[in-house]
Amino acid sequence: MGAGIVAPSGGGGGRRRVRRRHNPVAEINVTPMVDVMLVLLIIFMVAAPLLTVGVPIDLPETQARPLEGQTEPITVSVGADGKVFLQENEVTPEELVATLQAIASNGADERIYVRGDRTADYGMIMRVMGRLNAAGYKRIGLVTLEETGG
Repeated sequence: MGAGIVAPSGGGGGRRRVRRRHNPVAEINVTPMVDVMLVLLIIFMVAAPLLTVGVPIDLPETQARPLEGQTEPITVSVGADGKVFLQENEVTPEELVATLQAIASNGADERIYVRGDRTADYGMIMRVMGRLNAAGYKRIGLVTLEETGG
């Protein structure tokens, strides 16, 4: 019987492999953007309560429930040393009403929260509230912390 001779491959008669180039994918990978947005969301959720009011006040505690409202109220703070702050800016009691009227967008219907330090002079807090009431502001509330314990 005869033995067959095998021709070497790669010579000329065989099929050649054709390499195909991969076309670029026209899709946007949104995974990194979603990761960044989730991190920013967490950062803002943690930082938002810290940005409410910048005047440090030791508030008294009560059993009263929080007031519900649609807009952000204007905050007047009375410190332990008797200094008066409108939002975060220090004002004198005499210029409080004029400054308040300049920033109040709803006029006399503006909600005003008065924050008085636990050790502040009660007369000073009442003086501030009296000035606000005399200027026509009727929606004035006192800010306290929720009482802990019994």
